[in-house]
Amino acid sequence: MDRLTMTDELEAIDDATITKRKIDHTLARFSAAHDELEAEEAKKRERRERFAARPAALLEQTRTALQRVVTTTDPEPAEESASQTRLQEKKERKTRQTAKAGRITAAVVAALVFLSIGSAWGAQTWFDAKFNTVASLDEDSADIQDAAGQTGDENFLMVGSDSRDGAAAEDGVGDADGTPGARSDTVMIAHVPADRQRVVMVSFPRDLEISRPECKRWDPATSSYSEETSPAQKIAKLNTAYAVGGPQCVTKVIQQITGMKMNHFVGIDFNGFKSMVDAVQGVTVYNEKPVDDTTLGMIIPQAGETRISGDQALNYVRARHVKGDPTSDYGRIKRQQAFLGALLKTVMSKDVILDTGKLSGFIDAFAKATFGENLGINQMMTLAKSMRGMGSDKVKFLTVPTTEEANKRGNEVLLQSKAKAVFDALINNTPLEEKAPAPPASDTASAPTSSAKSGGAKKSSSSG
Repeated sequence: MDRLTMTDELEAIDDATITKRKIDHTLARFSAAHDELEAEEAKKRERRERFAARPAALLEQTRTALQRVVTTTDPEPAEESASQTRLQEKKERKTRQTAKAGRITAAVVAALVFLSIGSAWGAQTWFDAKFNTVASLDEDSADIQDAAGQTGDENFLMVGSDSRDGAAAEDGVGDADGTPGARSDTVMIAHVPADRQRVVMVSFPRDLEISRPECKRWDPATSSYSEETSPAQKIAKLNTAYAVGGPQCVTKVIQQITGMKMNHFVGIDFNGFKSMVDAVQGVTVYNEKPVDDTTLGMIIPQAGETRISGDQALNYVRARHVKGDPTSDYGRIKRQQAFLGALLKTVMSKDVILDTGKLSGFIDAFAKATFGENLGINQMMTLAKSMRGMGSDKVKFLTVPTTEEANKRGNEVLLQSKAKAVFDALINNTPLEEKAPAPPASDTASAPTSSAKSGGAKKSSSSG
């Protein structure tokens, strides 16, 4: 057949065929584009899954590394090594020990990195969200002595509130209907100087006679202040400052007495306090004799070391009518100081620090039971790091010097010269006198004023 005949027999390409081919080409292009998009999406999913799996993978790697450290055994020496010299064997043993130590170090570092990355931000956010912040400080007060010289000092004003809100009948402390409002059963300063070389805890009797300044009224039920003010009172008990003016009023009074700058306030609700003790499964205290209170009953029936639970601990720090106490205030202050030291020792022990359940339980209970200002994870961690390695011999407990006998108004009276010596030593970071000379007759006063204070020796320059 000639070429003309062959050409005549080819299928004619009409408009319908052209249109069909265009449609096929378009569908092919759409299909190719879809495949490309699907491939790109698959890569994105893989990256997301890989990123999400990194913490789990890191944990698994850490666990595997720890297992290898524990289960790996050193290889048995080959038969031909029997003829090695002792020096060669010693070198090989040292090499194997070094390698094993390296594996342990790597595993521990990996675990620490994982824990710090995974929990640091979350723990801080979680704690700070639970902690109830309440306006409490007055850092620009004219009563503060040498404020610039106190830079770097950490002064925690700690107040234990005996509010009956939320107390159960079995607590044996009454309720909000029978005992409305809130009082400061415990007032204590924890002072850590800028050089972090000591910690001094100073307690104040609840019945200390003070000159109470004018304060905004405080509502303990809502933890808030009103625009109304409570007028100044020339002669009053210390625990009334919290009752009428809350944390801010207590801060004013303590700065007036001490001249120290309070830069942290920690309020502790005694009803939540026992949860902290139960979270660490009790605290061990030592008593020379049984603790028997005429109001609360027998709290600790035997002398010596006793591990007490949350309910016992609550009564232990609250008891004011213990048989044999010289006064209702000083016996309780001694027990509160001893218990606080025992609680801190327990919380910082390996049994709690290395037990995730106990530690998180304590932090949770602490956050729920406390309130105040300038207290959070950052502040606590800074303080903990600065106090690292400090021995118990560097922690001193004392009570503000008073006559130790109630006056005709039932109040404890401050010994001005002795108290001033104590607080000047704290402000200026100088040694505390173990025994001060007997005060003259004019030493006592119903209330200190800021005009009675002087700067004292210049504080040594140190930084924390």
